[in-house]
Amino acid sequence: MNDQIAGAIESARLWQPGYNIFTQIEDVDAVTAMPGGPLSGVPIAIKDLIDHAGRVTTLGSAFYRDTPTTTAMSIQRLEDAGAVVIGRTGLHEFAFGFSSENPHFGPVHNPWDPETSPGGSSGGSGAAVGAGIVPLAIGTDTGGSVRVPAALCGCYGLKVTYGKIPLNGVFPLVPSIDTVGPLAGSIKLLDLAYRTMSLDKSVSETPGNLRIGIPRPWFEMAPLAPAIARAFELAVGEVERLGHEVRPVEMPDVFPDRPLNYAIAAEVVAIHREYREKGLTYGSEVATRLDEAFAVTTEQIDEGRAWQAMIRERMIDAFATVDLLMTPTVAAMKKIIGSDEIDGTPYRKVLSWFSSVVNHALVPAIALPLAGTGRPPVSLQLIGPSDSEPLLLELGRQLEDAKITEFVSAELRAPAPQTGN
Repeated sequence: MNDQIAGAIESARLWQPGYNIFTQIEDVDAVTAMPGGPLSGVPIAIKDLIDHAGRVTTLGSAFYRDTPTTTAMSIQRLEDAGAVVIGRTGLHEFAFGFSSENPHFGPVHNPWDPETSPGGSSGGSGAAVGAGIVPLAIGTDTGGSVRVPAALCGCYGLKVTYGKIPLNGVFPLVPSIDTVGPLAGSIKLLDLAYRTMSLDKSVSETPGNLRIGIPRPWFEMAPLAPAIARAFELAVGEVERLGHEVRPVEMPDVFPDRPLNYAIAAEVVAIHREYREKGLTYGSEVATRLDEAFAVTTEQIDEGRAWQAMIRERMIDAFATVDLLMTPTVAAMKKIIGSDEIDGTPYRKVLSWFSSVVNHALVPAIALPLAGTGRPPVSLQLIGPSDSEPLLLELGRQLEDAKITEFVSAELRAPAPQTGN
């Protein structure tokens, strides 16, 4: 047994009371370290909607229980590279939300402040990395569900180009835009996990002087907290000092709008129709969102698809003039558990403002914790054209090397609690 793996399992058990990060934690005696490989002995945690052979998949739901006989390809590739799964992480019910306040398993708590949400839907994965329990966790991202927890828990997170990492063995939310992605405590590990899961062998090069755009009106319309705005302004200056050009770029009509919900409705309905017809139990928030999806008309679905097509065209146009786009990852850093709003605005709108459009565009994005901007730090998002993950990761590495971004675990700030929920 690798000491790092045993320590991660013990740390998971210490953090579990009061923080509810895991739905399942492995027994030390049941875990065998995989010899060899670039991830040999690295403990990882995986979101509880990704199949792992012999372990129950719950989806954070009241009724879904499945014990798969095969492991999702993304996780199998990590295990083949030597990584060791030490537990399954809590999530927003059916991954359909951004708080991970689960009515069936209890809310996942942010390791920086247990009164606040870790974000979602991959909240447990973000919390596991943010707490220093594991150096790497795996989540899914359909509207920001890797990047939002990475932001609120102070770690790195990567949303990949649609189709880049296999989705087999991953329970769907919206199959046409779902992605699997890593959250990590360093760019090196984020890159290694991405390369392992995607089999991307393209050569990375140190980025030259890049043209980076701040999208308008998307950025200017955001329900942005003042602290986020200040940190973002400082980050722009730091990026410019590295030799990159940062300037506004006009992207008319690109911002999260009602047609976004219309665009996903048909797929959500197809996945949940059987469960709804059986009268199975959902938590109140997800039940309401399902009601809304089932009420969407054919005309509204067409409107949503037209909106998606427009978003994709605008992104193509933008990347003809700039290499990358830059925004905050989230518009505010704290969401109080039990509250539906952040400073008077619906919390989903605040947390997903900068992330959800990216999924509909099918392009990759990376979330980066900005050094010296708080505990947890404010998060910076970089967005690239399709298949630009190597460029995003190399720029992330440049920012990390320059100490512009930095991961500090919540474990170093405060000891794990010993009290119950």
